[in-house]
Amino acid sequence: MVWDAALDALVIIGDPTRLLFVAIGTFLGLLIGVIPGIGGLVGLSLLLPFTFAMDPYTALAFLVGVQAVTTTSDTIPAVLFGVPGTVGSAATVLDGHPMAKKGEAGRAYGAAFTASVIGGLFGALALALAIPILRPFVLAVGTPELLAICLLGLTLIVTLSHGALFKGLVAASLGLLLATIGDESQTGTLRWTFDSFYLWDGLSLVAVALGLFAIPEMIDLGASKKAISQSDAKADPWQQIKGAMDVVRNWWLVLRCASIGTFLGAVPGIGANVIDWIAYGYASRSIKNSHETFGKGDVRGVIASESANNAKEGGALVPTLVFGVPGSASMAILLGAFLIHGIAPGPNMLGSQLDVTFTLIWTVALANILGAGTCLLLAGYFARLATIRAGFLVPLVLGIMIVGAYQGSKDYADLIVLFVFGVIGIVMKRLGWPRPPLILAFVLGGLIENYLFISHLRYGAEWMLRPVPLVLLCIMALMLLTPLVTRFVGRSAGGKAAMGRVYHPRNRGFYGDIAVWAGVVSLFVYVLLSSAGWELSARMLPQSIAYAGLFFAGAYTVFRLMGKIPLPAADYEQPLRAILVQVAWLTSLVVAVKLVGMLPAITVFALAYMVFEGETRPKRAVLIVVPFVVALFLLFQTILHVPWPQSLLGDLIPALRSATGRIL
Repeated sequence: MVWDAALDALVIIGDPTRLLFVAIGTFLGLLIGVIPGIGGLVGLSLLLPFTFAMDPYTALAFLVGVQAVTTTSDTIPAVLFGVPGTVGSAATVLDGHPMAKKGEAGRAYGAAFTASVIGGLFGALALALAIPILRPFVLAVGTPELLAICLLGLTLIVTLSHGALFKGLVAASLGLLLATIGDESQTGTLRWTFDSFYLWDGLSLVAVALGLFAIPEMIDLGASKKAISQSDAKADPWQQIKGAMDVVRNWWLVLRCASIGTFLGAVPGIGANVIDWIAYGYASRSIKNSHETFGKGDVRGVIASESANNAKEGGALVPTLVFGVPGSASMAILLGAFLIHGIAPGPNMLGSQLDVTFTLIWTVALANILGAGTCLLLAGYFARLATIRAGFLVPLVLGIMIVGAYQGSKDYADLIVLFVFGVIGIVMKRLGWPRPPLILAFVLGGLIENYLFISHLRYGAEWMLRPVPLVLLCIMALMLLTPLVTRFVGRSAGGKAAMGRVYHPRNRGFYGDIAVWAGVVSLFVYVLLSSAGWELSARMLPQSIAYAGLFFAGAYTVFRLMGKIPLPAADYEQPLRAILVQVAWLTSLVVAVKLVGMLPAITVFALAYMVFEGETRPKRAVLIVVPFVVALFLLFQTILHVPWPQSLLGDLIPALRSATGRIL
């Protein structure tokens, strides 16, 4: 029966019209993945109305084609610019962008796209084989287990903070605190909203992620006044083949990370924002001497995150199909499509409607092959973008980022969040503070608080003694304590001397590092004082985090006085003066959006930056900027119907706002 349904589904999806819609969906998914801030969720939401006139098979094949490949093309900006196309590709930035800087963008693409297609096919195969098997396991997963999984993923990333473990722990604490901002769901307590309606819903993930990771890279690139890579991208046209061979050599890593992606994708609530980090953290822990290469351009880091990222799509369909419980936010949109077209997810998807299930499985496989194949064919052209000098790239990428960040909640405050976290990201990068723990903790914060509240309410402290949480908590304790214990083991004289030099006041960054520590300690104290009068469910997580953060700060001080703190991996590649100039340019762009509107501000900013900072002839700058802005207008104004932020100029002259289509 199963094989008959699989063959019937293959015949259904093999219809030329449906294949055409799968191809169109794949192309649109690739386009959506490239644009920072859009993502599969927004893409599915926008395209869902266009499926109303389609038959169910075609409609679902079209939407699954869109969703299946957004995590393939989001690698393109992640590698080239350090800008994650979606938050699911943030882990790829850690090694993909350093590879581009070394002239290995083609190799990174070859590895990423090959790992993506294998991961996607693995997820589709696992979905086909495991739906009946996984059903009892998915039903057995409760909130304590989900909480333990989230904490394990966070621990994996914290332990990547090689030589800066306490900074990683404090960064994770800060991320969890940031996630608590807004309206607390259990009691309605407004936590640190400061009378701002914008903060009621918390901070925008897109703006925070772009600020922490993308802004520092663009600022450094602009300060360097050079191209991303100083190597000639045309020197090795077979780089992507070399990257594909890297995947073949690391096939066991691909299968392990794809398994992680498939399994976690099948767990409702985990989501794409977390899975690539968990797989990356697992790879860094399982590969020998990874601390010397990961984060510095190791192709295995790209392979780990990308294989898990695409495999999760097959896993996320499991709870959606079997239980009607979406495995991710995007799957919730797909679930709506099921209901619109008269398909009720549940046991029937494994029985009378098994052909629909296999239609989706074939679509996931086909879309991954088409998407990865297209990207591989174009990888050489993408890699050449790394040789374009900063004067051209920086203003255009910043313009896209501004629009992408605004997609978070369609509020000008998104741009303020982008700017503030951009500055925070620059400071963290220069002083050797790890950024991945902060962003992952921010992503997981809402889930952790919800799972913690339910687990505590139902089991009390005994939730930690349940079998799965107990085992995972022991693993976490071992992972965190091992590097601390090793610091008490004898080091070489050279290592001790190096640690002794770190905190001499003459060292670069000494006072800056002390100032940051003083700031975070003050923040933790403020959290304790300001939340003291809240109800238990509202203050439980924030106060626990604040106490933990103060403990980590105290432990850091003790280790520092004992001379056990290694040299921080601070980044002073660009002089502070050049960095401040780039921050001033970014400030002018954000302010100009408020004064004259987003598209006019991007136009003026890009032209001025190219002419004055990039030393480009005005005529050439106009030829580059005008088509770019027209493309933004057509995409976001005509197709996506974005409600642009209102400007002061539009407020002063309402007729001008109406005449320009409300872009002011």
